[in-house]
Amino acid sequence: MSATTGTPSDQQPVERPNRTERVSHALARDVRLPGGAGTLVLVTIDNGLDHTKPTTFGPLGIAELTATLTAVRARVQAGEVQAVAVTGKPYFLAAGADLTQVATVTSRDDALALGRGGHAAYALLHDMGAPTFAFVNGVALGGGLELALNCDYRTAAADVRALALPETGLGLVPGWGGAYVVPRLVGVQTALDVILARPAANKPFSAQEAARIGLVDVVLDAADFLEESVRWAARVLTGEVEVPRRELDDEETWHAVTRAARERLDATIHGSRPAPYRALDLVAAARTASREEAFAAEDEALADLIMSDEMRASVYAFGLVSGGKRPVGAPDRALARPVTRVGIVGAGLMAAQIALLLAQRLGVPVVMRDLDDERVAAGLQAVAAGVERLRSTGRMSDAAASRVLGSVHGTTDLADLAGCDLVIEAVTEVLALKKRVFAEVEQVVSPEAVLATNTSALSVTQMAADLQHPERVVGLHFFNPVAAMPLVEVIHAEHTSPEALATGFAVAAQLRKTAVLVADRPGFVVNRLLVLLLGVIVDAVEKGTPVEVADRALRPLGLPMPPFELFDLVGPAVGLHVLTSLREDLGERFPRSPGLEKLVADGTRVVLPAPAKGLPKPVDPAIQATFDATRTSAPAGEPLDEAGVLDAVLTALTVEVGHMLDEGVVATPQQIDLCMILGAGWGFHLGGLTPYLDRTGYSERILGRRLLEPGVASVLRS
Repeated sequence: MSATTGTPSDQQPVERPNRTERVSHALARDVRLPGGAGTLVLVTIDNGLDHTKPTTFGPLGIAELTATLTAVRARVQAGEVQAVAVTGKPYFLAAGADLTQVATVTSRDDALALGRGGHAAYALLHDMGAPTFAFVNGVALGGGLELALNCDYRTAAADVRALALPETGLGLVPGWGGAYVVPRLVGVQTALDVILARPAANKPFSAQEAARIGLVDVVLDAADFLEESVRWAARVLTGEVEVPRRELDDEETWHAVTRAARERLDATIHGSRPAPYRALDLVAAARTASREEAFAAEDEALADLIMSDEMRASVYAFGLVSGGKRPVGAPDRALARPVTRVGIVGAGLMAAQIALLLAQRLGVPVVMRDLDDERVAAGLQAVAAGVERLRSTGRMSDAAASRVLGSVHGTTDLADLAGCDLVIEAVTEVLALKKRVFAEVEQVVSPEAVLATNTSALSVTQMAADLQHPERVVGLHFFNPVAAMPLVEVIHAEHTSPEALATGFAVAAQLRKTAVLVADRPGFVVNRLLVLLLGVIVDAVEKGTPVEVADRALRPLGLPMPPFELFDLVGPAVGLHVLTSLREDLGERFPRSPGLEKLVADGTRVVLPAPAKGLPKPVDPAIQATFDATRTSAPAGEPLDEAGVLDAVLTALTVEVGHMLDEGVVATPQQIDLCMILGAGWGFHLGGLTPYLDRTGYSERILGRRLLEPGVASVLRS
């Protein structure tokens, strides 16, 4: 392999009006192809930073790529070059457009220019006049993957784990060719998985998965990926390797698939955000549109969405989640106590999940203690079942499975917790029981051991009040399912020491969770708001609103599931318990529901089965009779319609957010939003919660002020 250095953009400088952009340069060099196949120009995209700073495209980077590829095309036309390839710096091809740049756009004309600029650059790859290749050596997201898709052929390194078009999850569409190229490359059904389903699940493709569906042509060993890619390109050029392409789906199939996808969107997100619908429109039209028509439609859709509040809220949410690994208010990590052995009091569902995750991620011995052998055995069986699920699906190796199973033990003897540096209680949500557990544990562990509670709503300060060392107690509120939910609320009780708090944050980080510092107030953040929401819903039913109307009322928010399905998920008994606890602590804002009490007492299921996999579970209309039967007096006023229930919910949430900020539950509104995104699964298009309350006017109408400054999570309007 021989090479010459120098970039065409060095001879064609690009105007640089915006100096805040970290420019991703397009660096070109010649590579001699083996077998006498000629010269390949290899263009490397590199922002000049290490692998911790992803390569992204802003206007200046796109302009430089355009200049570089224009110069390369001139060489192709002169007969000097037989092929062109693009690749990236180590670990990255490109992570797409620079969202911080996109979110500063103030006019639709500028937004339209962003789409057109990307298309103009990428058009040079499919109009090069010579075969073009993408050597996907690392992360390729959004515009980064579209860079590869606009080439004729694609190789991918075997260790690449993140290939995706996540735009619809960020309030955008694949706007640099993806909505047109992908359905033609992999078929319309698979394309909708790539463009709609995968972003919703935040599930990128590995190199092997991408090859299986046809997004890339071949997967090559990572150790000598570039050399192997060049050799493979030469074999393609000489005809030794032929790369098949699928035929375009017929018109009937195309229409049927896109029609079904639209019905599914209507049944799941209910028009709550525009991006998935605009992407579906583009895919639906892609079969008959010319490339020029399709790309112009992408430009228009992108411009509209960039100027939408949903997209700005999505970028705000993305920034919160990305920055969440640097938790606000966390003490110096150097204060954290070493954790070499963990004890868990309780062996129920949550305890077993926590034990498995600790053994897997911390790699330390974990001992679960419960009152009798039967409960301990059930907990160990739950751990074993979790390990087997991971192993059987390829997410855990046989060796790792054996290690985890060998490191989790069960006991009924409290003394077996003596050597633990951290003990987490995960027993029933009864304050007196939790206090007794801590008092017993304190007698057997060392004075330096940290005690943590997984309580979802109770006072950590009261739990620790009677201990000899209350300063050692910290709250670690995990969410169910523990492995999947990325949030841990770290609770600072009245006497929690910096060392205990730092240990809580350090453990959360080792578990790969995002930790948010929360004051010791009832319900903390997520449960306080979610249980209030559910309380307002059932209160509306208590006052005469039909259950089916109440269950549909929150559809404009596009939440992960309707309210009664959420009740079913957490368990009506648990929801009722927390609702009662919060009412006792915070007052009548958290209403009493005789109907819910009766449903729980009778063990009545509140939802029907989902009509199809992945669709919401509707409320069972039969539970209406229970609410009607427990009502002691005629409802005051008219029953609420869907808009009235939604208004009642948003009003209550706004009031509660105001109380939470006044109480110092968290430091900023941003922390509330981060909790709702990661702990409740609320969509990026909402920005969590507070951007939605701002843009719908609730915060100013009820609190007399915005929660966030204009432009932080919305379009800045003059």
